Amino acid sequence: MFNSRRGALLAAVCLAGLGCAAPAFAETLAEAIALAYDSNPTLQAQRATQRALDEGYVQARTGYRPTLSASVQGSYSETRTPGGVPQSGGVRLFGPIEDNSGSATFNLTQPLFTGGRTAAAVSAAEADILTGRENLRRIESQVLANVITAYVDTRRDIEALRIRQENVRVLERQLEESKARFDVGEITRTDVAQSEARLAAAQFQFSQAQSQLAISRANYAAVVGQNPGDLAPEPSLAALMPTDVAQAFDAAENSSPQIRGAEYTQQASRARLAGARAERMPSLALRGTVGWRGQADPLETEDYARDVTGAAVLTVPLFTGGLTNSRVRAQIERNNVDRIGVETARRNVLQGLTQSWSQLIAARANIGSSDEQVRAARIAAEGTRQEQQVGLRTTLDVLNAEQELRSAELAQVSARRDEYVAATNVLALMGRLEAPNLTPTVTRYDPKTNFSKLRFTWGWVPWEEPIAIVDGVLTPKPVEKPMEAAPTAPK
Repeated sequence: MFNSRRGALLAAVCLAGLGCAAPAFAETLAEAIALAYDSNPTLQAQRATQRALDEGYVQARTGYRPTLSASVQGSYSETRTPGGVPQSGGVRLFGPIEDNSGSATFNLTQPLFTGGRTAAAVSAAEADILTGRENLRRIESQVLANVITAYVDTRRDIEALRIRQENVRVLERQLEESKARFDVGEITRTDVAQSEARLAAAQFQFSQAQSQLAISRANYAAVVGQNPGDLAPEPSLAALMPTDVAQAFDAAENSSPQIRGAEYTQQASRARLAGARAERMPSLALRGTVGWRGQADPLETEDYARDVTGAAVLTVPLFTGGLTNSRVRAQIERNNVDRIGVETARRNVLQGLTQSWSQLIAARANIGSSDEQVRAARIAAEGTRQEQQVGLRTTLDVLNAEQELRSAELAQVSARRDEYVAATNVLALMGRLEAPNLTPTVTRYDPKTNFSKLRFTWGWVPWEEPIAIVDGVLTPKPVEKPMEAAPTAPK
């Protein structure tokens, strides 16, 4: 595994233009998202964590179910008494006295009423599962944001490398022209030196662009699982974007995994508070025992005695030294923390949305400015070159015009990348950055599928349902918050 990963990263460096040959293949953002959605290790680990969390529900439900245990015991004893053991008729028995016994016991316990303890544990487990699902959505959103960022970064750096390479070619031609004009006496040695200096700087910038592209390709390979090929332009996110920031706030209130997760965490702690209070309540259970006991050697089962016991056991807590009250007070404060955490999550999402939306507006404005800047710089560079031919401009003027044009082109590429990343961040905070929304053809991973399989598992008994109804009369149940259906991006 390490060797394959090392090979992938090496290929990323090679593909950056450092002299290694590799086949190129077309790739779209939708394909990259689909691949990461199915194979990203961070996402796979979180799904496994959620499946483990589902088992907490099964474990909590066992409080309604009967328990059966068996024990088998065999014993041997040897007794030696100095002077012998007196027997009837004045006879003394010398030597050891040996004895053995065997027993087998089966114990069955069926809870009838736990005072709400089990119901509280089940409700807390259900709320924990809902919290876990929101954490899974949050991790998925982070992974997809990383995929999109790596994708647009790679495309930006590919374009930046092309611009830097074109700059080197232009400056090489400029240097050749300067040398030719110097040879015929039209310009001085200073003009040639200026061209040489600009070319050396451009070559260094080209090397930097190669290095940055290799880094972006490595980041892409790490998050997607394969090296980038010939990346197609990223699709528009307009179908998923809100019309204004107020609509983004409303969508985040209903769909943000951070806010929803905090609300479910608060519901879980409220259920645990009910469980702490249930420790004051009585509990009722049926217990039955069947046992056999007799001599183990020689084994004569027909001589074994049998004991059968049945009992209804009512347990009423009377005094715990203040332990139960202390646990209740502690759980109240934990619930207060989680309740405050909902407002904290809401404010954090509000802050993040405000920042991302502001960055999006600024990036969109920058795109318009950079487009105009490129247009004007291209005209200026062409005009400066023509004016140089008739002696109206110097070599330095041409070099400066070329530098301004390349800077404008690089700013244009970065502005488009920044706008796309800002839009991605807005969608992530709104709770809309999900693979099916971005790639409708991908098969959604539904954590409810695994949970539904655990509803009736080994150990389930039909009478646990009425017991659960009675036990949970006073216990708050978790409420799953409805989530708006997000629009999907065009295919």
